[in-house]
Amino acid sequence: MIRRKWSANEADEWTKEDWIAIVLSPLCYVLVTIGAALSILLQMSGYIMLAIGIVMTVLLHLVIDPKLKAISKEYETKQQGYLRELEAKVRWKSVDEKAS
Repeated sequence: MIRRKWSANEADEWTKEDWIAIVLSPLCYVLVTIGAALSILLQMSGYIMLAIGIVMTVLLHLVIDPKLKAISKEYETKQQGYLRELEAKVRWKSVDEKAS
């Protein structure tokens, strides 16, 4: 039902998991915020909202985290390649400057 393994290209596409995250994230925010406020006021409804908000936040994390990790892994790989290339260019420039 919920996909857990993604390649970077697949994770970059919009899927049902993204739509689930779009719906769950504001609900989680509202439930946790109102639940925390009402819990401070010792209202039973606040404890219930807070508990539901926490469970929904964990569900949101389980749904969207695999996609984010796949995209992040690809980005980190590209970033490492860029940094290696940049370092090589800087080293050549510094060697040329010392020779002059």
